[in-house]
Amino acid sequence: MVDQPVRIDLGSEIFSADVLQPSVGNRGFDVRKLRPETGYVSFDPGFANTAIARSAVTYIDGAAGQLLYRGYAIEDIASNCSFLEVSFLLLYGSLPNAGELLLWENDVSRHTMLNEEMRSFFDAFPRRAHPMAVLASATYAISTFYDVYRRPTREQEIDAGARTLIAKMPTVAAWAYKKSIGEPYVYPNNEFSYVENFLHMMFSRPTEITPIDPAIVKALNVLLILHADHEMNCSTATVRSVGSSRASMFASVAAGMGALWGPLHGGANQAVIEQLQAIHDDPDATIESTIARAKDRNDEFRLMGFGHRVYTNYDPRAKVLASFAQDVLDRMSIEDPLLDIARDLEAAALADDYFAERKLFPNVDFYSGIIFRALGFPQRMFTVLFSIGRLPGWIAHWVEMNNDPETRIMRPRQIYTGETERAYVPIEDR
Repeated sequence: MVDQPVRIDLGSEIFSADVLQPSVGNRGFDVRKLRPETGYVSFDPGFANTAIARSAVTYIDGAAGQLLYRGYAIEDIASNCSFLEVSFLLLYGSLPNAGELLLWENDVSRHTMLNEEMRSFFDAFPRRAHPMAVLASATYAISTFYDVYRRPTREQEIDAGARTLIAKMPTVAAWAYKKSIGEPYVYPNNEFSYVENFLHMMFSRPTEITPIDPAIVKALNVLLILHADHEMNCSTATVRSVGSSRASMFASVAAGMGALWGPLHGGANQAVIEQLQAIHDDPDATIESTIARAKDRNDEFRLMGFGHRVYTNYDPRAKVLASFAQDVLDRMSIEDPLLDIARDLEAAALADDYFAERKLFPNVDFYSGIIFRALGFPQRMFTVLFSIGRLPGWIAHWVEMNNDPETRIMRPRQIYTGETERAYVPIEDR
């Protein structure tokens, strides 16, 4: 069924826009001819109501609290798949069979090493350098070792670039961490799985191999999967925006990392931990007073980890983590008072009409930081972990965008509110 065109009454004329049909979700109408035919532009700060592309990667129903990767529910994927399985799904559109998965895992594991010249790259950073700055810089730097990846034009080159990024980012992240604590770099070991290898490089030393707990491997797998993609969020839109100029996959992903670093995006889980810690350390703070501050319009305090730009229901990723967090802590025999505060805050907020009326539910950041902390990761690594998880999503969108004949270089319009034309005044007369 084809809908009739949308007609927009502009007073002196009528603009007709074709309706665009999704497979599921919101319909759209095509306004590409609005400005050339009428002189008008649409005004939509933050692109909150603007579709920048047709995409088949991820679907979100915010009202229903639903998240699908290529049609698969996030709850099913997180419970049953490895991170590399999900990476394959996002990149190639379907879950791999056993043979495909084995080839993919082996291919990734063979490319986890960094060129030895990269050691001097890490050595050049000060110890206090934030790991996210190192991660983004290294993404650019790695591409210099592979000339063909600067502007890949063939499918096998694109596949190789995707594999290289996914394989090497855990090594980069672990080396950035080792640099920050003054310990020697640990090389990858192909005997380990993807997540095991990352944990090995993070927490082992050349003098001793730290045992890898299967419970930690499972937990980190789930966390990476939950972060693997989330439709047209700020960082993914940035990857697409930079990529629309025909910038390389590496340059586009590095730009996405910069966007993710912001405290309103990937840095939010660290902000949650900092807030929970502040509540814990303040002898006068209670759950009741914290909720009251969040409801006070005259108080700048904001309850971190609640509410979402897209979800008007419980974030399905937070649901997975809410049930998973306690299991992880129990398995590791960890008692974290911040988890108790988080659970009490969640219960109080969900029982409060103020939060219910505004559809403010816990989001993925509310519990992810607690689990990252329980697994032994310092707060400065939280957004780095988010980046490793989001890599396959960024790459999938970059590939989809480059294969889309409708892609044009992104060039938003503006409503100009500055001075009109003024006469130049010589400096001696000003």
